[in-house]
Amino acid sequence: MTGWLDVISVGAPVTVQDAGRPGQMHHGVPPGGALVPELLALTNRAVGNASGAAALEAFGRLELRARGRQVRVAVDGRTFTVADGGSLTVPAPDALSVRYVAVDGGLAVPEVLGGRGTLPVARLGGHEGRLLRSGDALPLGGASGAAVPLELEQALDATAPIRVTLGPDAQRFEPATVALLLSGAFSVSASSDRVGMRLQGPPLTHGDEGSGTSRPMVRGAIQVTLSGTPIVLGPDHPTTGGYPLIATVIRADWGRLCARRPGAAIRFQQVGLAEARQAWREHAERFGLDVRRPA
Repeated sequence: MTGWLDVISVGAPVTVQDAGRPGQMHHGVPPGGALVPELLALTNRAVGNASGAAALEAFGRLELRARGRQVRVAVDGRTFTVADGGSLTVPAPDALSVRYVAVDGGLAVPEVLGGRGTLPVARLGGHEGRLLRSGDALPLGGASGAAVPLELEQALDATAPIRVTLGPDAQRFEPATVALLLSGAFSVSASSDRVGMRLQGPPLTHGDEGSGTSRPMVRGAIQVTLSGTPIVLGPDHPTTGGYPLIATVIRADWGRLCARRPGAAIRFQQVGLAEARQAWREHAERFGLDVRRPA
């Protein structure tokens, strides 16, 4: 252990997050991971960490203090040096939904089931399995490597459509409803969180009265409730569900979607499996993301 990062104050939910813990769905544990993986990677690489190292995911303002050593800190890729005993105020996110704060060496919180990220619903990972609060102290890891600059703007283009593959339950919707998903004007609801992004827009009626069998879920799946409201599952999604799935957001666009703030517009574009796989390979190589399956 080479020092501490003290939490002086928080203004909105803040948790420790990393690249996630794939391979635990059979234990009822979702893959988790950063809400915006590209932004976590950018921030970590700016201080020489691995792209998926544990860092802070903040929805609001926070104030931090270095203790035990001087630290290099990155906030959404912008770097600062904080002296031992010095403090840093991180503003609330403005253009994007969240901010990431990485410290050289990463946050050395305990690894649980292969990951260090927080899963609050299970009180697992991160710092005591919960949201951070004033007075918390986070241990820092050892030496990091050289900084690697990454470009983010194109990957999170807020005007670009969100690419989806249709199904697996597209046949349970009328063709006109599927067409509405691909042509309708949707926006991010303020009730969205890490479990799922609720969308506002035209209802996607399906007449399904909950007769579907509960089955495994994945991040990016678009569930449609009985009222016709689409919900895009996030990193802390339930491991099973029974609502019909009209489509699935491709993995390369997870961050592009989740970076959007409440009220932001969303358009969907259908792509095939081959295009989705190629997009992910290129995206993962660009940001140094883990190519393992998330579940």
